Amino acid sequence: MPDRAHALQTLHQHTQTDSLRRHGLAVEAVMRAAALRVGADQELWGLSGLLHDFDYEAHPDEHPFWGRTVLEAAGYPDEVVLAIQGHANFSGVPRETDMARWLFALDELTGFVMAVAMVQPGRAVSAVKTSSVAKKLKDKSFARSVSREDIAQGTGELGVPIEDLVALVVSALTPIAAELGLG
Repeated sequence: MPDRAHALQTLHQHTQTDSLRRHGLAVEAVMRAAALRVGADQELWGLSGLLHDFDYEAHPDEHPFWGRTVLEAAGYPDEVVLAIQGHANFSGVPRETDMARWLFALDELTGFVMAVAMVQPGRAVSAVKTSSVAKKLKDKSFARSVSREDIAQGTGELGVPIEDLVALVVSALTPIAAELGLG
């Protein structure tokens, strides 16, 4: 199985923008935290987070389907490949594993929490409060590209309160805040 170094190389090979690279790093950290919470393989879950959007920039109309053959050819486990396929609601790939459900639930929420952090004093992700996220979720003009529907659906599929997920995201992102361009 490919390791994190290979996954990072794959991300950088197919993704040129810093913002999308940072998003991959953020979702990786959050997926590792989720794996720790449920007692799953942190490395495996981290790979799914790091690579979930690696083909989006170069192949937006074919994402996440284009990347499937790349990941399979590189030897990534089916669980990782299918979780990545299933994180796109339109893909039709069912989310049958915990990894797949957590990736779907945390992808958009991670991006949203990062957006909330960017409007905090000093862009401090550690200062993000659940109440701030809840308020901003209601404001449709804030981070309008983030799918509130996917956040609600993902939270529902997991059966975990949104407050717990926000706390998990904030906790996971805080140690890598500088790497993400957050205070």
